[in-house]
Amino acid sequence: MSRAERIHATLTARFAPTRLVVQDDSAQHAGHAGAAPGGETHYTVVMESAAFVGLNRVARSRMVNEALAEEFTTGLHALALKLNPPG
Repeated sequence: MSRAERIHATLTARFAPTRLVVQDDSAQHAGHAGAAPGGETHYTVVMESAAFVGLNRVARSRMVNEALAEEFTTGLHALALKLNPPG
């Protein structure tokens, strides 16, 4: 299973999103800090979930980073997050 598939599965299980896009941006970061030859290091996540209702941007980001903590220990370097409640 690719890192993108694991991220998608983890976020789906944790947040039951109404919208979820996981985009691998690693090729755009080749040669930059944290980039690995095989990629799978830099991602953009766009997600809408009822779990985010009433939370500010920082709280939403913390929730996602905590959910993906294991990925960060195995080579995930950077996430660009666009997280919103539905609507």
